[in-house]
Amino acid sequence: MSDIKDKHRGAFKEEARELLAELETSLLELEERPDDVDLIGRVFRAMHTIKGSGAMFGFETISKFTHEVETVFDLVRNNSIPVTKELIDLTLASRDHIRSLLDASEGTSEDDKDKAQTIITSLRKLIPAQPAIVKGEHLPPSVVEIPQPESVGQEITCRIHFSPPQDIAFRGIDPLGLLNELCRLGECTITARTQDVPSLDELNAESCYLVWNVILTTRKGLNAVRDIFLFIQDDAEVKIDLIETTVDNDGAEQKKLGDILLERGEVTPEIIQKGLFAQKRLGQVLVEMGALEADTITSALAEQQHLRAHQAKKQAADSASSIRVSSEKLDKLVDLVGELVTLQSLLSQTAVKLKKTKIPAIAEAVERLTAELRDTTMGIRMLPIGSTFSKFNRLVRDLSGELGKEIQLTTEGAETELDKTVIEKLNDPLVHILRNSIDHGIEQPEDRVAAGKPRIGTVRLYARHSGAHVLVQVQDDGRGLAPDVIRAKAVEKGLISSDAKLTEKEIFSLILAPGFSTATKVTNVSGRGVGMDVVKRAVESLRGSIEISSEKGSGTTITLKLPLTLAIIEGLLVKIGAESFIIPLSLVEECVQLTRDDVNASHGRDLAHVRGQVVPYIRLRKQFMITGERPSIEQIVIVSMDGQRTGFVVDRVIGGHQTVIKNLGHVYKDIEGISGATILGDGSVALILDIPRLIQQTEQKETNMHNHGN
Repeated sequence: MSDIKDKHRGAFKEEARELLAELETSLLELEERPDDVDLIGRVFRAMHTIKGSGAMFGFETISKFTHEVETVFDLVRNNSIPVTKELIDLTLASRDHIRSLLDASEGTSEDDKDKAQTIITSLRKLIPAQPAIVKGEHLPPSVVEIPQPESVGQEITCRIHFSPPQDIAFRGIDPLGLLNELCRLGECTITARTQDVPSLDELNAESCYLVWNVILTTRKGLNAVRDIFLFIQDDAEVKIDLIETTVDNDGAEQKKLGDILLERGEVTPEIIQKGLFAQKRLGQVLVEMGALEADTITSALAEQQHLRAHQAKKQAADSASSIRVSSEKLDKLVDLVGELVTLQSLLSQTAVKLKKTKIPAIAEAVERLTAELRDTTMGIRMLPIGSTFSKFNRLVRDLSGELGKEIQLTTEGAETELDKTVIEKLNDPLVHILRNSIDHGIEQPEDRVAAGKPRIGTVRLYARHSGAHVLVQVQDDGRGLAPDVIRAKAVEKGLISSDAKLTEKEIFSLILAPGFSTATKVTNVSGRGVGMDVVKRAVESLRGSIEISSEKGSGTTITLKLPLTLAIIEGLLVKIGAESFIIPLSLVEECVQLTRDDVNASHGRDLAHVRGQVVPYIRLRKQFMITGERPSIEQIVIVSMDGQRTGFVVDRVIGGHQTVIKNLGHVYKDIEGISGATILGDGSVALILDIPRLIQQTEQKETNMHNHGN
């Protein structure tokens, strides 16, 4: 019993955290649009759900505290309290306190009762004083909440009887136009009743004899339906009724034909009872009895079909909705798929040796199914990056207020999908970048106006796919970076020599060095030299890269290039002696031969001439101290990083390989130049090369040799 209770409490905490994230987003939007009724409703519903579920699962402290906030927003809904900055600040503080109460229930923080009381006291001050109620006097109607089925956003189904006057065409009104407007409101079923249409010799071609029955399911509200008939309601017979549906235990609509006919007032219960005794369908019996016209039965059957079809759609949508799965289960699934990919590779290799059997055909089928399973599983791990973007609105709001700046955050590409592991590890780097953009980049409002800029600064978050990578950019329209200041600071800290020749791009990259800061004073936001080096390490741990561009006076753009996934990648399998290595295929541009003549022509320098361009290369045999004789013709795998081409010399290039990434374990995790390992089809292990780190190592060695030589 205790396990079930703990399971429900865990589910509540997970749901509550999701609601709190949604609440924060809604509050920040509400600050921009204080009259938005939908946003006010979203805030109220989030509070109401947290309060009710908290009380149900034993979180009494959360429930009681949330009740205070819910009370205030109930008054906001009733237009008794306006949405002000003070209310938004207090509600955001309440949201943070509820989050801390959730953490306190897990022992990761303490319940700050004083803070809770301060917030509650401030909230209660916003509630207007209520006049005393005289004994026997009724409460004003405004305090009684009456459900309004016609409210916009709530799904309703209504039955519409439309009988226009015969001369409707002479009034300049097209009845089909009215029916088309109804169809635009939602899911619509229309039947025409033709019993009043006269014979041809009596028919007037300019008169309307039809009557329409319409079943409409809409979220636009009942008033939107009524408005369509606004200009004809005095001359036409228009009847609009809300339909109450009955649902059985399985959730299927079970409204019978007889029920519909009775609701519409077409027949009496006695006639229905009489018709049910016959061993025929009720509609057929009622027509044969002369109780109803065939058109009436057709209209009622259409209503019945509409209700059933609509409910079927709802059930399908409900069954297709997302389900909550723990990260551990998902990670285990990915591991199993990885093992399957490895076994499939072994099967394919074995099948090549057994060409005369059915094994190759089976191996091809397994390979196809494994690839589909792999792609589907990886797709499950993919999440829109917008889930991270939405968290930063609060950060920008709070920091800009703290620094006295006016800043707006804009986002693009929130629907861009990334592996959930990448998204989780991306949060801290983006926080550091945003804090730097707000503190160092965006100027004070007065300085911006003096420089001819808008008073409000802009920070732009942008994401898009680029091949097997995702590019995430943080761009501000602030003062930009000053290359001379950065260079002077780097010389002062001994990061570069005073006579070092660096490009502007290389100078900008110096701000990624540990301990580097150009801030003149230490604040709560920055100045301690901790931040951008953290960003660099985090991005490199994700096998990504970082690029900085800036224009003085116009702003700075920081671009993170990240892999789509960290679990399975496309790799290039290479050999050095008996050892196997994997190079991420997304970085590879081409492979060229390296002969002994090419080596001799470079006069001891590790440079290759590739179609008129000089490309430096790194000998992996030397890098990893692999002994043995080099082949007479080696291969150079040329990769591209941050716009620069670098070659890696190997003995042989085997070809493409589906690479399931395995961690090296605690003992080997700090090996330079290796980011992981994978198991090949024959059971041997291939190491995955950390290309950015290998390039960085080589550059550091050359710099040290140069400085030592000087």
